[in-house]
Amino acid sequence: MTEDTDITLPRPPVVVIRSARVGDLPELNQMIAALAIHHGDASDMTPDKLERDLFGPMPWIQALVADSGEGLIGYAILVPLYKAQEGKRGMDLHHLFVADGQRGNGIGQHLVARARDIARKSGCDFLSVSAATGNFAAHRFYEHMDFLPRPVTGMRYTQALA
Repeated sequence: MTEDTDITLPRPPVVVIRSARVGDLPELNQMIAALAIHHGDASDMTPDKLERDLFGPMPWIQALVADSGEGLIGYAILVPLYKAQEGKRGMDLHHLFVADGQRGNGIGQHLVARARDIARKSGCDFLSVSAATGNFAAHRFYEHMDFLPRPVTGMRYTQALA
């Protein structure tokens, strides 16, 4: 006959989804670089550029972070959009990232839910997101989060200004 033994299991860490702070910029910058590498891109982002765009005199973006209490394990960046022909405000979920080893724990879903709340409170009519054509895991994730696929219907052009 075996004897029962009481054991204490470690509690899962509490993850807080919150707005980014100035002190988060180095970790946020590292996660942006990690996402760029994941997509085969290079990152020219720096903590100084993030500070300018998040906290400068003319904030350009909003960032949410997933804070485990021991460090950041995910983030989302939001950028305003506008559909002039419809008079509708929107928000683009420009980046969504969850660190390796943390995916599948609901962190991405919580970041999207908070992004949706921010868009609604900002008076937005829609939240949009894009995913690379072959990124089927992302497609399934966004469709599971009730995003509707919208095919790209034309070319997008850019022009350098500097």
